[in-house]
Parts: sequence; structure tokens; C-alpha cells
Amino acid sequence: MMLFFLVSMALLFVYTTFFMPEPPPAAEATEETVADGKTADTARPAEGETATPPTGAEPEAREVPERTLTLTRPEVVYAVHSHGGGLSSALLQGEKMREQRRMNFRQGLQALMGNPPEPAPQMNLAQPPAGGPLPLAVSIEGDAPLSASTPYLLEEIEGGQGVDMEAVGNGWKVEKRLRFEREGFEFAYELVITNTTGAPRRGELAFHWTRAIDPEFEEAPSLMGSVGNQSRVSCFVNDDQEALLPGDEKAPIRHNGAIRSFGIDQQYFTSQLFFLQGAREGTCELEATSTERRIKAGFPLEVGAGESVTFRLGGFAGPKDGDLLAVAPSASTAALVGLDAGQAPPAGLDGLIDFGILVVLCKLLLGILKGAFAIFGNWGIAIVAMTFLIKMLLLPLTYKQMVSAEQMKKLQPQMEQIRKKFADDKEKQQLEMMKMYQEAKVNPLAGCLPMLLQMPVWFALFTTLRNSFEIYGEPFFGPVWRDLTLKDPLYVLPVLLGVTMMITQRLAPQAMDAAQARIMNWVMPVIFTVFLLNYPAGLTLYVFTNNVMSIAQQYAIRKWLAYKAA
Repeated sequence: MMLFFLVSMALLFVYTTFFMPEPPPAAEATEETVADGKTADTARPAEGETATPPTGAEPEAREVPERTLTLTRPEVVYAVHSHGGGLSSALLQGEKMREQRRMNFRQGLQALMGNPPEPAPQMNLAQPPAGGPLPLAVSIEGDAPLSASTPYLLEEIEGGQGVDMEAVGNGWKVEKRLRFEREGFEFAYELVITNTTGAPRRGELAFHWTRAIDPEFEEAPSLMGSVGNQSRVSCFVNDDQEALLPGDEKAPIRHNGAIRSFGIDQQYFTSQLFFLQGAREGTCELEATSTERRIKAGFPLEVGAGESVTFRLGGFAGPKDGDLLAVAPSASTAALVGLDAGQAPPAGLDGLIDFGILVVLCKLLLGILKGAFAIFGNWGIAIVAMTFLIKMLLLPLTYKQMVSAEQMKKLQPQMEQIRKKFADDKEKQQLEMMKMYQEAKVNPLAGCLPMLLQMPVWFALFTTLRNSFEIYGEPFFGPVWRDLTLKDPLYVLPVLLGVTMMITQRLAPQAMDAAQARIMNWVMPVIFTVFLLNYPAGLTLYVFTNNVMSIAQQYAIRKWLAYKAA
């Protein structure tokens, strides 16, 4: 089984590394693609031309020139476009707010020689696909439709704190008020829909959020260790998160119920809209392809003649920092649309950080890492410090493991005799073995306990690394190990891990036959090395440090046991 597992992992690694088909290329840029990777809607009129009103527009439809307003904040630079009245860009600022770019072996060697690759571009959380609605665009569906590409008049608020927008068409007047925090990643979004006709109207109001994707720089999680960085459309419906990744479904899927928030969620970043005054009954429609992510949240709309309906939402476009997400919406965000803190309950955005069934252990490890980082100022050293702490806590069990292993080693001659005596009767052989263990008062499983206790820590640390923005983009040291959530591009840490594991196995008392010993001494270290080649460097650093400390502990305990025996 060990050999089968090893060969399977090796073949899978070779296939994923050298033979896996390349992802489909991103759609070639058209004339509508603007600079810096921002994609314009193909239906937009040229600069200075008159926007074509939607089908069925009333005479009050106005000529609106195309215009973009840029609002600069310390954390985010927003670009608001008149065509659709939405965001054409939300560019995060700061060294850590960059897209995830993996370094291959060649780039790792070049970085080691002093020629690092170009920095990854800043993360853009509002990059609309060509021909699709802008993020924050709205449409009305029904007997009196209003297109998501309706042109809006834009008016910047004094001081650059927001923008007011207004559009008319097909008997509707739509007013949008965007207000941005002076600092942080939150904003407020107030929408007023007015029926300008003399008769009541019904329909469905739809909020849109879209994002263009370059598949060349997106990777799905894999068995061989890739954390993955795919963007998924998500919607909290009836307190459950419904999410969709490319390839999950062939067609858009719909979820009905009380909608709390919706948007596009990535590994370490997210863009979300949420209702400031609690969930609303509606429908979420999710769609994900290799080059686009789209979500549409629809809600019943009923407006009397000459009357208005108001929607107040909050927004978040930034990193998935648990401390920031847990307090959204902030009191200041609610105040931007005239609400106090009591009228704006928590949006529950911290639920976007999915630690799974190991949530308690993951949060404990993250808390320990944060404490160590506060002391040492380096997340790699924080992982080493956490490893030392865990090894010290498990020292009593490690000692019992060594004592048990030494006892098992002394029983090795008797075990060989039993194997030879009952070579053709495996059941009798096992019964005699158990009888021998009972008489010697030895537990053959005692040596496995520390390893079994380590496994949840490994899984929890891997989950923490793939979900915690705190560690994202954080270096260990040198030009190569620049991100502990990515693999070691030169495979130095995995190889050192395999070597130290071989030393650990050889130092451990051998209480097994020669064939089993060969498997434990050679096959298992190779399996672990191959399996961890593409795992995050932070996890490999933890296992490597754990092995080094195990070697030191084994050496010291063996000396102590020899001293006691003497």
C-alpha cells in the first residue's frame, strides 16, 4: 500500500507539473479595453457621443456624455463610470494588496541571483467583463424594464467623499448616492427608485456585481498542495453561504430566500454588498466561467404612481481580514446614509473566512501566531516559535513514546520467534503478540499518539495558511521565500524536510522487521517530500522545524534513558 501510494503521488505530481493542459487563454483585448487592464463595456458610446436610451424610454430621457470620476482613498482608488452608474475599477493600495503570483523554479533561481520578478499588479476588485454590467449597476425587469447600462449624470461630492448619480428612462428615475469612508474598505450605497408615471408599477430590481478573470493567473486548489486563488460568486441566503466556482455548474443557478449579502469572494480578498437594515427576500443568480464571474441579486419592486422606494446598502472591497469583516458595517458607514448603529446589524461578513470543521483549532493557531509575530516581527519566525511551543507541550507524550519504543525494541527477538513459529497462521500470530504485550505491559500503539496529535495541527495550519490574510504575502527571509502561503519555488524546504525525516526515523528505536523498517526509513520520507512539494512554505517550514526539534528531543531522551539504565 505504501509503494502504491508513493507511485500514485509521483505520477500525479509529474502529470500536474509537466502534462496538465494549459488553461484556456483569456479573451483577446478589444478596442474597448482601456489601459491598466480595466475593461469597458462594449455597449458604451464613444467619448462625446450621446448614449442611446433603453428600449421603451420616455421622452424625459436625456443626453448624457460618458464620464469617469476617480475618488482616491488611502486604501482604495475607486473609478465610477457614467455608463451604468457603477464601478469600473476598485484598485487596492499598499504593498500587500497585490494579486497572487506564483514563482516557478526558474524565477526562484533568478531571484536567488538578485533578479527578482516584477511585482504583481495591485488587486482590482471591480474589473467588469466586456459587455457585462458594471459592479453596483442596477436594472429593472418586468413590464417597464430599465437596462443595467443606462447612462447616469455624475456629480462628485465636495471633498471627494462620494458621488451622486441620476438616470431617467422608461418612466423611472433612479438616484444613486455612493459615500466612501475616509479610511478603510467600506462604503455606503443608497438607491432611490421613483415611478414618474401616473400608474403603479411592478417588477424586479436587480443589483449586479461582475468581474473579469484572467485564467492564466487563477488556479484551483489541488491534492498536491496548491492553495488555489480562484474567485467565486457567493451569496448568503437564509444564513447559508451559496457559492459557485467555474466548472461547478454549466448554467447560472438560482437561490431564493432571505438575502443578507452577495458579491465575489477570493482566497484573501472579497467584494461584497449587504443590506444595512437586515436581510431581504429575493433571488440570487450565480454564474461562473473561466473568464467571468457574475452575480445578480433580484428583489420584488412595487412603486405607486409618483412614489419612491429606497434601498440602503453597505459595501466592502478589500482583504478578508477577520477583524475588519467582523465589525462591518461600522457605525460611521451606517451614518453615511443616515442610520445609527442600532439600525444596522452586523452583516456577518466574517463568515466568508471558512476554516471548516477545524475552526476552533485554526483560530487558536492564528492567535498564537499573532502573539509570536507581535514579539518577533516575522511570520516565519512566528511559525518556528509556535512549533517549539507545541513540541514542549507534547514532550511528556514524546517521552512516553520513546520509552514504549525502547520496550518494543527489547521485545523484537521474541516477536521474530513468534513470526517464525506461526508463519502460516496469522491469527494465532497476532494473538501471541498481544499476549506478549500484555505480559510485558507494553502498549504497541503508544508510539503513535504524538503523531496522531500532530495531524490535526498540520491540517489546521494548512487551513489557516490558505484562509488568513494576516499571513498572505508575508515573507520568511531572502528574495525567494517571499510568501509563506505559496510553495517554496526552489524546493529547498521540502528536501530538507525529507532529509530530517529520514534522520528522525533512523534515530527512533526500531521495533519492526527489516521490510517495515525500510519502508519507514526510506519510503515514508520520500512520500512526505513529494506530497509537500507544492504545499505552502509556511506548512513545510512547520514540519521541517518539527523534525529538527524531534531529532534534538530523541537524542536527549535516548541519552537520558541510557543514563537511567546505567
